[in-house]
Amino acid sequence: MEFTTYFKFMLALAFVLGLIGVMAWGARRFGVLRGTVRAASGKRRIEIVEIAPIDSKRKLMLVRRDQTEHLLLLGATGDLVIETGIAAPAEIPGPGVQSGQTVG
Repeated sequence: MEFTTYFKFMLALAFVLGLIGVMAWGARRFGVLRGTVRAASGKRRIEIVEIAPIDSKRKLMLVRRDQTEHLLLLGATGDLVIETGIAAPAEIPGPGVQSGQTVG
């Protein structure tokens, strides 16, 4: 008698988890969740290049859109565009590579 109760419980749990998984997949697939819309080509046009904390409430963020970079100051009281229209570098060095240093 006890085994059947546990079995029913496990079956119901698996069913509910399966429903949650199907709904999450559907929400992502059809763009219901925020930030899930992708470009038709699959290539992202916008990315966060770098984030530098200034203090506990403010940070600088460098954002690249297409081939242009924008410097933003993000804070608790508001956001501010510091500089816009910065040309993106032709070659982006990998981690640990200093500017002007060649790899390999």
